[in-house]
Amino acid sequence: MADKANKYADNVPGSFYVDTQCIDCDLCRQTAPNNFDRNQSGGYSYVKKQPTTPEEEALCKEAKEGCPVEAIGNDGA
Repeated sequence: MADKANKYADNVPGSFYVDTQCIDCDLCRQTAPNNFDRNQSGGYSYVKKQPTTPEEEALCKEAKEGCPVEAIGNDGA
C-alpha cells in the first residue's frame, strides 16, 4: 500500500500520489496519460495533474487498482 510519507516530491498537490515503491512499469502512464508522467532521470512515475473530470478520476482509480506494487495512493479514498 502506498505511503504518503514516501511520496515523490514531483507529485502535484492533491489526493492522488505515487510513492517510492514505483518500479517504472508504465501502467499508470498508459492508463491515465493526462495525469501521470515519468521522471526520466529517476525512472519512476508521478502525478503531474490531479483528475478534474469524472473520466480522469475513473482512470486514476483504475491505475491505482492496477499498480503491481501498490505505489499509487489516494488520500481521498
